Amino acid sequence: MITMSQPQDKDGNGSPHCTQLYMDIPSSCLPIVYSSLYNITFMGLEKLHPFDAGKWGKVIRFLKEDKIITDGRIVEAREATEDDLLVVHTKRYLSRLKWSLIVASITEIPPLVFLPNFLVQRRVLRPLRTQTGGTIMAGKLAVDRGWAINVGGGFHHCSSDRGGGFCAYADITLAIKVRTLTIGNGHERDFLDDKRVFIMDVYNRYIYPRDEYAKRAIKRKVELDWGTQDEEYLQKVELHLEGALNEVRPDILVYNAGTDVLDGDPLGGLAISPQGIIRRDEVVFRAAQRRGIPILMVTSGGYQKKTARIIADSIINLRCQGLIGGNEDGEGSEGCVGGVSLMMCSASSSPSSVLKEHAPNTI
Repeated sequence: MITMSQPQDKDGNGSPHCTQLYMDIPSSCLPIVYSSLYNITFMGLEKLHPFDAGKWGKVIRFLKEDKIITDGRIVEAREATEDDLLVVHTKRYLSRLKWSLIVASITEIPPLVFLPNFLVQRRVLRPLRTQTGGTIMAGKLAVDRGWAINVGGGFHHCSSDRGGGFCAYADITLAIKVRTLTIGNGHERDFLDDKRVFIMDVYNRYIYPRDEYAKRAIKRKVELDWGTQDEEYLQKVELHLEGALNEVRPDILVYNAGTDVLDGDPLGGLAISPQGIIRRDEVVFRAAQRRGIPILMVTSGGYQKKTARIIADSIINLRCQGLIGGNEDGEGSEGCVGGVSLMMCSASSSPSSVLKEHAPNTI
């Protein structure tokens, strides 16, 4: 899904929220945001959900192995505070998260209902709040640097007053509203009547989105059939992305780069190859770069163990293509022999927007 955000109105709606998440980042750091706190491990309970709750750490490990990043060049994510969350979420919703039953329902991990909430907060919700803080931080970095990647985030099934599909906090909505730039069905509900936000969504028509009310907010629907493969998929993404960018000039493009479109994904129902996903990401970043639109990428859903390798390969390819990064401190090209070789990508971008690439009604 691509969500595009446009300039604010003259009334100055949405004055900036003062957050401690923004900080000066050394120019030697790449705008790639991550924290080891992203990863959810709790007595194996996380394995009861098909989502790989440790994939974010694996992505970083692969990037380090391929010499794309080092510890000193990663932006360390900070946990979003309650004040940050209240920019979008209602107090009633945040209070409901103090009940393990509610969190068990949102994360789709039933045994959590039997655990004390302080443990659920520490081992499940804190990682999600840290990823949410990472998306907010990455939003500012994207504006400052032209691009940013939060290795986590993309909780597009959460809105201001409801969660679901492993999504407890509306990180993309927060990234946009905290900066007052303006941005799953969660974001669609939050921006249903906001004319400053343009949403383009590419999805399996038979399983997403089930929320017909939220679906009304999608300005450009790209509906796919079961088993759609690379050629058709990439053609439609690129065609509709170009059409959307010709229709509106956004301030920022928020790219929800899910990997649940991958062939064999138990929930997606599509048949996109790893090379197709890498191509898709390249196309999106290239379109944003060509128009000078800042882009924020979040990694969102994907339910196979190999998705971490694909995400890392895509970031490596973006670096090799000159679409992210540079030659800071004399670095920049040595990692280009990593896991990617001559993988072409297709672009998709949208100003101040979220581009969703997914199929199922889960993260």
